[in-house]
Order: sequence, then C-alpha cells, then structure tokens
Amino acid sequence: MIIDERDLPLKNCAYTECFRREAGSYGKDVRGLNRLHEFSKVEIVRIDTPEHSDESHKEMLAHVEGLLKKLELPYRILRLCGGDMSFTSSICYDFEVYSEAQGRWLEVSSVSNFDTYQANRLKCRIRRTGSKQTELAHTLNGSALALPRIVAALLENNQCEEGIRLPKALVPYMGCEIIK
Repeated sequence: MIIDERDLPLKNCAYTECFRREAGSYGKDVRGLNRLHEFSKVEIVRIDTPEHSDESHKEMLAHVEGLLKKLELPYRILRLCGGDMSFTSSICYDFEVYSEAQGRWLEVSSVSNFDTYQANRLKCRIRRTGSKQTELAHTLNGSALALPRIVAALLENNQCEEGIRLPKALVPYMGCEIIK
C-alpha cells in the first residue's frame, strides 16, 4: 500500500470485540471484570509520516486523557520501560484508573508508537509530494478505553447514599444523574 503524503495522517477508530486466552491463569485476579476472556474496547489507529508521528502520539495520549477527565475517574499515566513493552513498540504509555474495591490501579488504555515496525510488515509506504521514491510510514495505535474496567471504575468510584452518581458527561445519554 502506498499512501500519498497529502492524505496523512490517516485516523481511524473502531469498536472491537477482543478475545484473550491466558493458559495457566488461576486465582482471584483473573475473575470478574478484571480479566474477561471476551471484552469490548474502542481502538484508535493512525498512519503518519516519520517526522509527525511523535506529535500524533501526543495527540492520541491527550485524547485518551480527555476521555478519562470527562468520566471524572481517578487516573494515572505510566510510560512503560523497554522490558514492559512489546518488542514492536518504540514507546508506549498505559492509562490506569483506580479500583476502590481492589485498592489498586487497573490498566484501561495503552497508546503506542510503532515507528516503522508494523508498516514494514504491511508494506505501508508514503510517497512524498513531487517524488517517485517511497519510504515507510509510521503506525500508532491505542485502546481508547477497555469498557468493562471503565464500567467497574465508574461503579466503584461514584457510589453515594442515593446510588451511583454519573459523571456529567454521561447524564445526557443516561437521562439521569443517579442510578438507583
């Protein structure tokens, strides 16, 4: 695939069903909403030029952080070290929300810049304006939010005497401020 430089960055978003198999995983931390074998999430993907991919990565990070702010959830952002990233990523940040019930932080999003690794495997190239030569694109992706953990965090962190207080951003969609 060859993409004209004028068409970049390409931005895509998808709602995906995810499946995971974790052989040999037993115990309390693999049950409930923490480690579902089937779950839904929203993916954000970009294809960009090498010189703009760092800026695209920052924009994607800001987008995910904006979602967590609108949901009024306690969160933190971690930059992963090389040993914690997949070998395909050049840089990766995880977003975690606090689980009041478990007393610990749970990952709800991960945003990575893969530089040319995925583009090389996909044969995804850029043709610069006025040139016949092509070069590898940069690819980036992130899970905007892992939905089951977000639901759990909303339920755990928003309990009040009347029920579950909804963040202001969700009130128009739910038609109420409190779930009783």
